[in-house]
Amino acid sequence: MGMTIAMAGKGGTGKTTVAGLAVKFLVQRGLGPVLAVDADANANLNEVLGVEVCGTLGEAREEMKKGGAPGMTKDVFIDMKVNQALVEASGYDLIVMGRPEGPGCYCAANHLLTNVVDNLTNNYKALVIDNEAGMEHLSRLITKHIDILYVVSDPSRRGLTAARRIWDLVDELRIQVKKKYLILNQLQGELSQDLKAFIEAEGLDLAGVVQSDQEIYALDQAGRPTSELGPENPAVAALFAIFERTIDGAGTGR
Repeated sequence: MGMTIAMAGKGGTGKTTVAGLAVKFLVQRGLGPVLAVDADANANLNEVLGVEVCGTLGEAREEMKKGGAPGMTKDVFIDMKVNQALVEASGYDLIVMGRPEGPGCYCAANHLLTNVVDNLTNNYKALVIDNEAGMEHLSRLITKHIDILYVVSDPSRRGLTAARRIWDLVDELRIQVKKKYLILNQLQGELSQDLKAFIEAEGLDLAGVVQSDQEIYALDQAGRPTSELGPENPAVAALFAIFERTIDGAGTGR
């Protein structure tokens, strides 16, 4: 398997936009094919990327809990549903995890999904996972080996405290992460000395800072894909510079 990159951060930090631009970066650099995984039940990675979603793995699990399809083994049924949920685009594919388990967690379905997703990821050079702040999906359904984890935060003390909790959660969930970086997003003006000191005191490895961007905000409000922004956009340029520094030196493979 190739490189695995995951995003985490609380809602409203622009994490999903960062994930979409990471996919764009990898495709443009010839590091594809890329599998984008939307593992945040509240995220809309497909909207950021500008593609339509036909189904989710959560829906496949619910159908399997109800018995799947008559005359079809569970393995074949899950494999079929995963392929139906896979959205093919230029240089990358997208799969959406969907909502988490409801009452009566069906571990057999989760186990089958894990196997199918693991097998699926072997077909790609890179995997980009947009994840929830709690990272439960990451610990349950996705490979536990991550090359780079970007923790995305806004430039507030509360946001950075949440980022620190996510940082620690990786160790608690025993997810193997080679490198962890903080991306400070939506900054207005200069980074204050107080926040710089807080980041250093908390031991967060700051990969870079991205200024608040009106063009991204306007596209987001209009429901248009932010990944269509060009390199002249300051936020895109800042993120691509972060990816250049951090991804290029990470290496691929295990």
